[in-house]
Amino acid sequence: MDHGGHGGMPMPAKCSMNMLWNYQITDTCVVFRSWHISGAFTFVLSFLIILLLGITYEWLRKLQRALDIQTAQRITRASSPSIPMEADNENGTSPLIGVAPKLYPVPEGARIRRAVLYGLSTFLSFFLMLVFMTYNAYLIAAVVLGASIGHYIYGEQIEAEAILAGSGDSAKPISCC
Repeated sequence: MDHGGHGGMPMPAKCSMNMLWNYQITDTCVVFRSWHISGAFTFVLSFLIILLLGITYEWLRKLQRALDIQTAQRITRASSPSIPMEADNENGTSPLIGVAPKLYPVPEGARIRRAVLYGLSTFLSFFLMLVFMTYNAYLIAAVVLGASIGHYIYGEQIEAEAILAGSGDSAKPISCC
């Protein structure tokens, strides 16, 4: 009995599952069996897609920060327009430092937008973690390079006072947990 032949039918390419650091290009599947790297072209395409996903994650973080700033400005303007936001010239401190933070209710529309952006960024961070778990050095490099490029592009401003006060998160990395 001959078990070697399959009647001339081509065998589907197999996804290799590596649990160790590797440099394999062909037969690597990225997250899904259908995302199969079968050669140089699909490898380059996959690398670029993963790079763009890393950049997109940083864009989402910037969008979240911008929405939070916009929401905070609207809330504080509507509830207490008389609070001076500039530093006190005598001692260089802000009039709000040392004061317990006041919590404001977030309007429903802003809460929905914040929740959607949070969900998208959480999904994307877990997705990039799964790419990392291929243990493929090239794909890991694409994630790190994409995050770095995105941080460079979208990290042009920092909240210096918040960072010095210990409450800034401008350097928060991609995280899954």
